[in-house]
Amino acid sequence: MFVKVRGKENIVPGRSYVVVGNHQSQYDIFVVYGWLPIDFQWVMKIELRKVPIIGYYCHKAGHIYIDRSNSAAAVATINAAKAKICGGTSVFFFPEGTRSKTGQLLEFKKGAFKFAIDTALPILPVTIKGTRDILPANSIALFPGTAELIIHPQIDVTGYTDDTITELMSVARKLAGY
Repeated sequence: MFVKVRGKENIVPGRSYVVVGNHQSQYDIFVVYGWLPIDFQWVMKIELRKVPIIGYYCHKAGHIYIDRSNSAAAVATINAAKAKICGGTSVFFFPEGTRSKTGQLLEFKKGAFKFAIDTALPILPVTIKGTRDILPANSIALFPGTAELIIHPQIDVTGYTDDTITELMSVARKLAGY
């Protein structure tokens, strides 16, 4: 497997971001870990905490688990996570909330964008391509191929509010070419 990266110049060293990316495959995680040149914490569903080995190490690494079935608990977790995201550490969201089975981008959930507005951190959209063919859904078979990670220009969230959050979500989708 090969990975091409474009847009590294869009990252300001030492800056914290709310990173948002599309989600096609479990292989997305390897691409982001291996080729996104920033320090970040994942936001992931609480169910992944139970996955042997991976759940334990993600917990120890300080990644952020969200209980999507309990809105109050999810909000409390995100609020507690805000203190971790500073000094160049970023937070990574898959705003679709799950992998797309068809390759078509799913609707975004508001969490990442609310987090960005509340913390006044810029959004750094990324696009991941080709991973769906390398590690298809419902499979553990890896296939040869090339993935691409595109790092888009950051989005300044200044001026956005809870009332204009859908506009911000739309800007992110358009900038990332979704």
